[in-house]
Amino acid sequence: MNDMNVLEKYGRVTAPSEITIQRKLPGPIERIWDYLTNSDLRRQWLASGIMPSEPGGSFELVWRNDELTDGAEARPEGFPEEQRMTSEITLFEAPHRLAFTWPPRGEVSIELKPIGPDVLLTLVHKRISDRKNMTMVGAGWHMHLDILAAKANGQKPQPFWKGWLRLREEYERLIPA
Repeated sequence: MNDMNVLEKYGRVTAPSEITIQRKLPGPIERIWDYLTNSDLRRQWLASGIMPSEPGGSFELVWRNDELTDGAEARPEGFPEEQRMTSEITLFEAPHRLAFTWPPRGEVSIELKPIGPDVLLTLVHKRISDRKNMTMVGAGWHMHLDILAAKANGQKPQPFWKGWLRLREEYERLIPA
């Protein structure tokens, strides 16, 4: 999945308990890096939280998915209005590579690679606990990255929960049992 011409629409299982998703985004790379590391920008597509720039530093991610897109939509049952998670930076190499823990045992790594005026974002989420969580995580990252792509391109993103529910069904079909 390294070639910009063969980017896949969906994430894919690249190892047991691991999903890889790529997106082509408009550069420059420093702009996309800011969307990953600046709390105010990250809040627009994922979750807020002041991120340290040193490995070993902990930070809290705060999700408010209802606020990511315009319009009122029903939140699926079992999802709170706000969700929090404490993570630790494991790699911070601006503006190319970022990695952090995903409790209880997962890890997320994101690599940015400039390709002409664009940026190839590669996200790998490792050590996902089980297939059910792989479908939820795959749909979640997919939807959040779609919102990032829309924001980075100056477009209005699609409604979060509607998209997430659709994608969860699609990942149910895509991820092997």
